[in-house]
Amino acid sequence: MINLKNKIIVIIGGSGLLGGEFLYSAIESGAKVINLDLETQNKNDKKIHSISDNYFEIYCDITNEKNIIKVANLIKEKFLYIDGLVNFASINPQPDQISNTQLENMSIGQWIVDLNVGLTGAFLVLKYIGKIISENKNGGSIVLISSDLGIIAPDQRLYETNTPDTKDGKKPISYSAVKFGVIGLSKYIATYWAEKNVRSNVICPGGVFNGQNIEFTKKIEARIPLGRMARKDEFNSALIWLLSDSSSYVNGAVIPIDGGRTAW
Repeated sequence: MINLKNKIIVIIGGSGLLGGEFLYSAIESGAKVINLDLETQNKNDKKIHSISDNYFEIYCDITNEKNIIKVANLIKEKFLYIDGLVNFASINPQPDQISNTQLENMSIGQWIVDLNVGLTGAFLVLKYIGKIISENKNGGSIVLISSDLGIIAPDQRLYETNTPDTKDGKKPISYSAVKFGVIGLSKYIATYWAEKNVRSNVICPGGVFNGQNIEFTKKIEARIPLGRMARKDEFNSALIWLLSDSSSYVNGAVIPIDGGRTAW
């Protein structure tokens, strides 16, 4: 009974690792999906592109307010309403990309870039795309993606290696600020549009295995009760449930899906 049949779902960042995995799962569950992303088949064309009967793409820079206003208007003109929204967009440096990221050395420029995508972008998505859901007579569901590091602090020992380029690596402070902030945004929306039957929840995925080096993988698996990292498809069922009518009384929830890491 848990499905997205006849629902119109907007996915922000549907061309990424988790977004791309969920996109196809949502379509298989019966949804009509609109992917807003920088990485689309027509990057320089600000139109809605119909890839199939149930899948549409729009180039969108969520940090650009004028761009997102235009995209919101295109969606309203073509689809009239939407039922759900999932925001995957964020900057998440991987272990082999983390170098010289100590708090003391982080530039204000990098801080601004990270917050622009993770928080300002999320704010604009809610302001313009979320508003379309609030105008839907049946309401709808919004799901924001945080992280297990939106609940706990990063264990910086995970990022220490003997490689010169990464020996001083740290998970950036901006990542924690964004992921904790996303939870705040979700809880705010959970009460802001509640009278319009708009629900807002957040999931906090744990680390996803995506070819990370063996040293890092072993370290993080030792910190997870289930003893392994997540597969990239292990969040789809929870997202479908939160977007479906089967979760009609779930609002303001923070759901960790992390193999038990935050339960220690």
